[in-house]
Amino acid sequence: MFLINTKRIIVSGYRNFIRSGFISISSVLIMTVTLFVITSLIFVQAALNSSLNDIKEKVDVTVYFVSDTEVSAIENIEEALKNLPEVRDITYTSQDQALVEFKERHSNDYLTLQALDELDENPLGASLNIKAKDPSQYESISKYFESDDALSRGALTVIDKIDYHQNKIVIDRLTSIINGAKKLGFAVSLILVLISILITFNTIRLIIYMSREEINVMKLVGAGSKYIRGPFIVSGIFVGVVSSLVTIILFIPVSIWLGNQITDFVGINLYSYYKSNFLQLFIIMLGSGVAIGSISSVFAIHRYLQK
Repeated sequence: MFLINTKRIIVSGYRNFIRSGFISISSVLIMTVTLFVITSLIFVQAALNSSLNDIKEKVDVTVYFVSDTEVSAIENIEEALKNLPEVRDITYTSQDQALVEFKERHSNDYLTLQALDELDENPLGASLNIKAKDPSQYESISKYFESDDALSRGALTVIDKIDYHQNKIVIDRLTSIINGAKKLGFAVSLILVLISILITFNTIRLIIYMSREEINVMKLVGAGSKYIRGPFIVSGIFVGVVSSLVTIILFIPVSIWLGNQITDFVGINLYSYYKSNFLQLFIIMLGSGVAIGSISSVFAIHRYLQK
């Protein structure tokens, strides 16, 4: 009996959805826009996180030494740094190598090279480029040079500058932008969800109004509230399911186009991301659509039955 009643409710809900025609189409379009924006925000978030992670991978701590620093002093500091658990790798650049690299970078700047040649000695100092095991550990590495252990090795007297703090400002600003984008995306999604719920709510109310005589007959023959409520909830769920299917289909050409156009800019191929996360994205869209449709329907029919 339960299966028969469930089948009747689903069939009745489907008929209500089809019979409403233009009203159902309007609800599907509005909810599709909502789901499209929600899914787009997921793509934007993935692109922003990819950009942030790419920048973090390029971040390092470079310690520049004054030009007259003894090699033995640099080697002592390098050996101490290698004992730090946060350090993954250290690259030493000598004075001569630094000069060669500087000339290569400014090979088209004749005035700079001419001024450099007129100097009697190499003005550049040696450096140590430090890579951490995790991007979050760079700050603790830079703070090492403020510790008593570093002072005992005379590190501060031979260090010209440490460039981590400049990189940290860039990362902090980018992180702040991404967090702001998350909050804005959440606010936009919430507004669109509320609008979609309101429109679907009114759509179900119109469907209920069109079926008012049928509902009155059901009440007269003693039909329970669950049996009356069921078909309209199913209609709302159909709106959500159709909207999610339309959205998932729309994102195929959109993600292909975006994947070909902005991969180099954002550092992630959105079509590849879409394919690899298809199931997860489909579940999010389908779940969101069904939730919005069913919640709207529950409110609408509950309000009508209370009259």
